Amino acid sequence: MSARPAASPALSGAAFATLLLIALMMGANHVAARLAFNHGVDVATAVTFRSGITACVVAALLVLQQVPWRLSARHRRALPAIAALVGVQSLCLYSAVARLPVALALLAFNTYPLWTALWARIVYQHRPEPRLLRAMPVMLLGLALALDVLGAASGLGAAGQWGRIGVGVAFALAAAATFGLALVLTQHEAGDLDGRLRTATTMGGVALMALAGMAWQGGPHLPDAAAGWWGLAALTFLYGTAFTIMFTLLPRLGVVGNSAIMNVEPVFALVLAWALLGQAIAPVQVAGGLLVVATVVWLGLRKA
Repeated sequence: MSARPAASPALSGAAFATLLLIALMMGANHVAARLAFNHGVDVATAVTFRSGITACVVAALLVLQQVPWRLSARHRRALPAIAALVGVQSLCLYSAVARLPVALALLAFNTYPLWTALWARIVYQHRPEPRLLRAMPVMLLGLALALDVLGAASGLGAAGQWGRIGVGVAFALAAAATFGLALVLTQHEAGDLDGRLRTATTMGGVALMALAGMAWQGGPHLPDAAAGWWGLAALTFLYGTAFTIMFTLLPRLGVVGNSAIMNVEPVFALVLAWALLGQAIAPVQVAGGLLVVATVVWLGLRKA
């Protein structure tokens, strides 16, 4: 059994601000995606542009930083599976964003820690931490409030509300489930691989999957208005820039891996979607969303 990791050092002001910037960019990426979807872009086209350009940027970083491209046999077996899972996750999450208010899609996706624990139990027989078991009902309660599962805030009733949000929620939960499995496989089968190389290969695989899907449907569905072009350009720029910052600045600032701070992404998405898209949710749904975000952040800080 490995030793318990030492407590993480306190974040510097620059590191904290950088993490918040990344969360803002990722939230804005999904708002920009919804803008593109509202003007003719489809999910496969958006994922192809986003993942393809991000893969090229990260690959360029690998070359510039002279990272060796060495993969073991285990890595070569695991990486295609991880890429396929992340590809499905990307398609499902953007499909949810196209159907739900952006913040609600991201909140449903933020249940991925529960799915991660479930897959770790199923695949590797790992018992979930007691902290996660305590957090699970709180997170599910917050999600139920945020989604207005009984239709009280919308006035539609449970049947009417689920008729409106059911497909989008299913896509968001599918994205969370596949992402949770991808995290488990990454930790156990490719955790020792350089994160930059792992991300470049994963994003490249996702781009190829999306490109195949785009070709199968007859080619790209490009924007039919200027706003759609702005949305497509913004989602590509924001996603690629956020990843570039993660791989260039965060290691220098002493932040290893993803931080729980970045899980405030749905909060940024809520504000941006309200300001830019006119999407608004009821106060009780906002309270439920904040409960989900707080629970995920609490889980993410458990080793701090």
